[in-house]
This record gives sequence, C-alpha cells and structure tokens, in this order.
Amino acid sequence: MKKRFPVKLFSVLYGLLLTGFSLYVILDCFVIPHRYVAAEGRSLDSGRVAASARDDKENDRVAASAQDDKENGRVSDSGRDDMKNGNSEDNGSGAGENGAAPEKQSSEETVSEDVVVSDNSSESVSENEAMEEEPEEEDDGPWDYEEDGIKVRMAEYREYDTDIHVAEIKISDPACLKTAFAEDTYGRNVNAPVSVIAKEKEAVLAINGDFYGSRQTGYVIRNSVLYRDEPESGNEDLVIYEDGSFAIVNEDMVTAQELLEDGAAQVFSFGPALIEEGSISVRAGQEVGRAMHSNPRTAIGIMGPGHYIFLVSDGRTDENAGMSLLQLAEFMETLDVETAYNLDGGGSSTMIFMDELKNQPTGGGGYIAERSVSDIVYIGR
Repeated sequence: MKKRFPVKLFSVLYGLLLTGFSLYVILDCFVIPHRYVAAEGRSLDSGRVAASARDDKENDRVAASAQDDKENGRVSDSGRDDMKNGNSEDNGSGAGENGAAPEKQSSEETVSEDVVVSDNSSESVSENEAMEEEPEEEDDGPWDYEEDGIKVRMAEYREYDTDIHVAEIKISDPACLKTAFAEDTYGRNVNAPVSVIAKEKEAVLAINGDFYGSRQTGYVIRNSVLYRDEPESGNEDLVIYEDGSFAIVNEDMVTAQELLEDGAAQVFSFGPALIEEGSISVRAGQEVGRAMHSNPRTAIGIMGPGHYIFLVSDGRTDENAGMSLLQLAEFMETLDVETAYNLDGGGSSTMIFMDELKNQPTGGGGYIAERSVSDIVYIGR
C-alpha cells in the first residue's frame, strides 16, 4: 500500500512560510532600518565641494568684473585727459560756437556761483538719501529668545476651532536655518522623535520635516548635500537657497542636480505650496493623498530676508478639529508671508522650543505623544 503525502502537513508548512514572508515584507517596509548613501554615491562632503565650486565660479566673475571696472577706469581717465586738452567732442571744455574761449568771469563771481552749486548739490544728496532710506521694521514686543543673531517670538492662536502655534524667527545668518536626519543617517525606517533630534543638535527651535523616509521618490537635498534625485511627477518642492531665500519649483521642470548647482541648501518634496508671491496657491478641497479634510498641520513660510514663520496646528482631538490645507494657507496669509509650504502633518506635526514641546502631537489611538520622524527643520548655531 502506497503512503499518501501528508497534505495537512504541507498546508501547515506552506501557511507558515507565507506568514513568515508576509511578516518580513511588513517589517522591511516599516520597521527594519535601511541606511542609504547620498545620490550617485556622493559623499557627505559633496555639498561642500559643490559650494566651493560655486564660490570659485563666483570669484572668477568678480575678478572679471573688477578687470572690466579697471579698464573702464582707464577709459574714464582718457576722457578726462581729453577734456583737459580741449578735445571734448561736445566742446564742453569752454569753447564758444566759433571755438573762441568765452570772456573770463571775475574770481568773486566764480566763487559765489561755486558756493551756490555746492549748497544745492548738498541739499540734493540729502534729499536723495532721505528718499532711499527705508524705515526699519518695528518689533511688536519682546522676543522669547534673543542671542547670537537669532530671535524667536512664540505666539498661540485659536482659529478654526483649533490651537495654532506660531514661531516668528529672525536670523542674521542664513546658515542658522538648518535640517537634520534622525540618528544623523539618511535612510528608510531610521526615525526618532523631533525632541530627541532637536536636543542632539542643540536647536533653539525645531519642527518636523517632510518625512522623506516614507517615500521612495521626490528630491532630497539637505544642508547642501544631494541625497535623492529621483523625481516624482507633479511634485511641488520648496527650495531654500544658501542665502535664505525661498522658491517653489516643479520636479518636472528641473533636476535635483541643477537645484544643487544653483545654490539650493534644502529641498523638501512633501507639499503642496500654500502661498506663492503673496497669493494663496491651493484650492478648496485640495488635500495630501487620502488625508482627512482637517488635520494637525506643519508649515514654514518666509516674510522677508532672514525673517521666517514656523507653524504647527493641533488636531484629531475633541478639543482641536484640525485645519484643511486651504485654511492653513488662509491663516498663513494673515501673517504676511511671501511664500509658504506645507510639510508633513497628522501625527508627525511637532514643535519644540528650548527643549519644550509646544503642541499636542497625536499618536496612534488618539493619545497625545510624539511620533518618530525621519527629519527636522530647526534654528540653531
């Protein structure tokens, strides 16, 4: 009698194998850390090398400009010599219509006229200086932090049935606006709470970034280093240049390498843009993926050179309804920002000021707790 293959045993083994494989896939996607290198194998110094190359290029332009100025100076000197020798084409050296010199005026008359001209010139210069002078910005009260060229003023608002936490920032050096990775590592599933990363960097103020680690595409440039150059069609990115200025770009229109060469210090690819050139750029009902209409939100905006806004709103609780993207944009517009951008929100939305948690981040299950994220934006030295 032939032995029959144990079908039940096969089914059990197959089930265990399938379960194990499924568990591995889940862990690999969401738990197991993957540490990556910068795009195209660039080292962490590649951004500094690129910056140095841009500096050399700029120095060459400055040197060329100086040479042109020097050449123009020689031309001007030649013109002055011509005028001294009476060779000016427009006879401005004092010759009359027939080439004869006009009668000499008395020295007293000449001095008197010179004095009048001098006085008028002085008045004209003073008036021009007064016109060119711009009024200094007035501070609307004391700053909560003011040290080493960094000023931070904290404020809380209640709008849209939601608590909104706003940090107004002024920095004298654009390099004070920085980013950082969890564990100082670029990769997938390498995460840490905002408060932990901020403390490690001795940040004055920090918010969550764009959680680049949750996606496989979208440009990633951090602190002038290119890490990911795989575009996501239709992505609106925020570019923060080395001089601290903001720009909104579409990944379909420019490469990450081009942005780096143009002086991009940070590029975020979460989006979308909220305000461009002072006008709201999102539509009613527009949301991120399958996100709910109202959520906790994180946004960043610029008011002028060295003048920024960090914003985090609460949400997903009985006390805080959260905000839609349009509401977020409308509120940012009231703060007079020129450009504003939506960063990762929901449970990731977190603001830390002087090692203190300012908002109420919502973890899984509705409880208040920080979520671990892949990156932060912060102010510090």
